[in-house]
Amino acid sequence: MNSKVETEGGRFDSLKWLLVVLLVGAGVVGNVYFANQSLLYRVIALLVLAAIAVFVALQTAKGMEFWKLAKEARIEIRKVVWPTRQETTQTTLIVFAFVLLTALILWGLDSLIGWLASRILGLS
Repeated sequence: MNSKVETEGGRFDSLKWLLVVLLVGAGVVGNVYFANQSLLYRVIALLVLAAIAVFVALQTAKGMEFWKLAKEARIEIRKVVWPTRQETTQTTLIVFAFVLLTALILWGLDSLIGWLASRILGLS
């Protein structure tokens, strides 16, 4: 556990985050304002604004930490031993069978309780 409290960030991190928020806001407002324009142009503009916002966000201390975390997560994912196609198919079929069995049991119990309730209440 890290006992050192990290309060130190970049000098202009808060301004960078403000710029990111303004870029995202500009994208939302611009998309609404130019609603009558072609969807293609609006999507391209939003992608450009998003790329700029991500670039600015990655220049902050938290952005750099996130990028480091993402790279480490990618390395860890490569270490995972993924199941084979056969194992995946067999597991899926087993889960499907148990879900079907549970559904049938619950349907039967629901029908039985409904029938008993209607007999007790004299509805049929």
